[in-house]
Amino acid sequence: MEWLRANGPGLLLCLIISVPAYWLGLLVPVVGGPVFAILIGMVLALIISRRDHLQTGINFTSKKILQWAVIVLGFGMDLAEVLLTGSRSLPIILSTIAIALILAWIMHRALHMESKISTLVGVGSSICGGSAIAATAPVIDADDAQIAQSISVIFLYNVIAALIFPSLGQLLGLSNEGFALFAGTAVNDTSSVTAAATAWDGMHASDTLSQATIVKMTRTLAIIPITLVLAFVRTSREKKAGSSGGVKVSLKQIFPWFVLWFVVASVITTVFQLPAEVTSPLKTLSRFLIVMAMAAIGFNTNIVKLFRTGGKPILMGLVCWVGIAAVSLLMQRALGLW
Repeated sequence: MEWLRANGPGLLLCLIISVPAYWLGLLVPVVGGPVFAILIGMVLALIISRRDHLQTGINFTSKKILQWAVIVLGFGMDLAEVLLTGSRSLPIILSTIAIALILAWIMHRALHMESKISTLVGVGSSICGGSAIAATAPVIDADDAQIAQSISVIFLYNVIAALIFPSLGQLLGLSNEGFALFAGTAVNDTSSVTAAATAWDGMHASDTLSQATIVKMTRTLAIIPITLVLAFVRTSREKKAGSSGGVKVSLKQIFPWFVLWFVVASVITTVFQLPAEVTSPLKTLSRFLIVMAMAAIGFNTNIVKLFRTGGKPILMGLVCWVGIAAVSLLMQRALGLW
């Protein structure tokens, strides 16, 4: 009862924000519910001045609800289907992930950016947008402003990709399979992959949506090794800081246990072959929980500071996005798929 009294008001506010944000995301999938939730949260933060009674629940939503969303996301992953169908795109996926992370590191050094924002933009660009940022943020202990800024950068290039990639693919003479690979590897977020593939199908009376989605789901699996590596890196840094007189942090404290449960959820879906009647509502729940967490993150974000400090992350996002798109096309050419 005490927990509900402390967290209830903030949780309720995030839930109230999430409902219209989720609905708007369905109406405008190229933008997506998480972005609408962040925007609504930031606007309300400017209006609501007395927020002490809300803060505990908002913080709980931005941290714990976000992790639960990643766990539930695992129930939508049939590993057997993803690995069977997505294995053909694996060389392209690995190449695009590698180039995005390399470019993010180069831009981080060149622009002298905060390491956490650089990591989130790099991971979000290379793997799966908001879901990857949601999984990575707790591991590197990113704050809400850094998460919101990274999500905003990913959103910008999601919208551009969804709008121009179908026409670009047609101009380049991509086949239906080629565009599915291009959309699945070069567009960051699932909603924008869906929007781009649907637009292509409308132009060519084809069925690239399912293949593009599977390629995208295969990319999502990279969340597992990336978060584990980041956990080990952070542990190593914290140990060095501890030996220099700082606070010691162990791997057990940092280890992303929620990612382990994400794997368990995926294995359950794969082994027991959970039907769509079960997995489909769970996918919807995961998306809604992410929207709810983004509402909390938006509420905790200073919109003025976000715009003032947004130039470097936007430039990094642009370089990563162009690099991913170029490598995706070059790998298709090298493999004889285009």
